[in-house]
Amino acid sequence: MADSRIQSRNRAAILEAGLEIFSRHGFRGATLDQIAAEAGLSKPNLLYYFASKEAIHRTLLLGLMDTWLDPIRRIDPQGEPLAELLAYVSRKMALTRQYPRESRLFANEILQGAPHIADTLSAELKTLVDALADQMQAWIDAGRLAPVDPHHTIISIWALTQHYADFDVQVRAVLDSDDPLDRAEAHVTQLFQRLLQPVD
Repeated sequence: MADSRIQSRNRAAILEAGLEIFSRHGFRGATLDQIAAEAGLSKPNLLYYFASKEAIHRTLLLGLMDTWLDPIRRIDPQGEPLAELLAYVSRKMALTRQYPRESRLFANEILQGAPHIADTLSAELKTLVDALADQMQAWIDAGRLAPVDPHHTIISIWALTQHYADFDVQVRAVLDSDDPLDRAEAHVTQLFQRLLQPVD
């Protein structure tokens, strides 16, 4: 049976509250009481929708994984290699701007050893990354991309894009800026353009 409008609204409120509390306090520091208060619901009401803190956390993470993997799925093997990879960088920067709390939620999960999504990381994420690395190597072998290590280049893209969300306070302090992303995308894109430009 489909959820009623009220049930759908309450589930959405719980997930939004969970995102806020988990991204602020991490999984271990978050409590059901905090999430219920943030959602404007009683704890028993919250437990009607989700049996545990773990259930809320895993629901958020699995939804996030789909969002996080979409940019890599959109890379076209038939496209122009440099343009496809720079578009990937741009999409990752857009996620950093649009979903900073989600990025921190994911980072906290990884720092804890990925106890709730280890199966997804070792399956779907690795499969997608290996396929992209193979495609990048084919482009390199064809002289269409600079000779870089594909896997480490992908990890470098993650590091340079997600850092702006995961370490937002540090970035703002160093740059003394209320909007550190206003110039970040152009800078990061330029770095990878130079790195990936095929050698003539």
